[in-house]
Amino acid sequence: MNALPGPDGKPPLVGIVGHAGAYGRWLARFLERRMGLQVRGSDIADPGSPTPAELARQVDVLVFSVPIRRTVAVIESCIAHADGGEAGALWLDLTSIKQAPVAAMLGSRADVAGLHPMAAPPKIGTLEGRTLAVCRARVARWAPWLDALLAALRADCVEIAPAAHDRAMALVQGLVHASHLAQADVLRRCAAEAGGMPALHALRTVGHELDLTVTGRILAGNPAIYEDIQFGNPDVLPVLERLADATAALRDAVARGDEAARTTLRQRFLAEPAAWFGADALAARSHGFERMGYLQADLDAARFLSVYLPEDRPGSLRALLAVFERLGVNLASIHSSRTPEGELHFRIGLDRLPVSLALLRAEVEDAGIGRVLEARDDA
Repeated sequence: MNALPGPDGKPPLVGIVGHAGAYGRWLARFLERRMGLQVRGSDIADPGSPTPAELARQVDVLVFSVPIRRTVAVIESCIAHADGGEAGALWLDLTSIKQAPVAAMLGSRADVAGLHPMAAPPKIGTLEGRTLAVCRARVARWAPWLDALLAALRADCVEIAPAAHDRAMALVQGLVHASHLAQADVLRRCAAEAGGMPALHALRTVGHELDLTVTGRILAGNPAIYEDIQFGNPDVLPVLERLADATAALRDAVARGDEAARTTLRQRFLAEPAAWFGADALAARSHGFERMGYLQADLDAARFLSVYLPEDRPGSLRALLAVFERLGVNLASIHSSRTPEGELHFRIGLDRLPVSLALLRAEVEDAGIGRVLEARDDA
């Protein structure tokens, strides 16, 4: 693999401050495996690693991938110790806010860009299918290399100013996270009165299930990330105040319960937002909701086979389906997904089986097409 050269014609040495964190580890693998670059790291979780300031003096490209609350202090420390030696380098950060870290990096003499991957580190080797916010604050001699990096990442790159990014994140992340954190708190306090979560699950709607999925994802993640998104972005507080006002108005209307209160709900919380979204957008969102409902039903099916297929074997899916055809097994659904370990697999919903599930599983595996990860017939 030929590594992409930097401005001086040589492959740059890349340093990652926070290389032991989730994104630090993912980015290091990407840079080494996909771009053929040498990577060094600094992390408080790795006592043997250099300090951020030491790393800054060693590398051509420096990436800050540390918690929001530490980012500015780490950048400022690197600037103080570099004493101008960072001139000619490229500094990047991966934090969920952009104004403060980008402003701090601009205090250096390096080229500067802020990056924000809008997803957790993926199981695949690129950011394909994910959005990446890009804040080009001061990029001159490193512009071609940065463009090549973004192309290699395969993300949907959105060029945006740091202030605009943070205003948007107050709604895209701050509002969404806060709403689900509040829901989790209410569920914790009230679910027992309704029979507990098993009883709620038995009576679930698509909306309830989707909300729990998002809530569960947040609660299963790193608490520090969600905490810092709320406290580290100054644009979040005004949004939370608007959320509190809206929730209080809805509560007050329900408490009053008269026709005027119902009119308030219909007008403020239904008609006016619907007009703001627009008919076409609402139709698309409604259709998307229906699709998620169908997907949920497929994934909840009681009879299925989940098969891992190597990604580098064209025609393997066709060969797999030939086994089902030969045994007279009709498919109810088929969806591709990834295991927690990142393996691509197909979850195949099955109609009533003309053969035993054990035989079907054996035929698939004996054909040497792939590996059965799970097989179930609870219908």
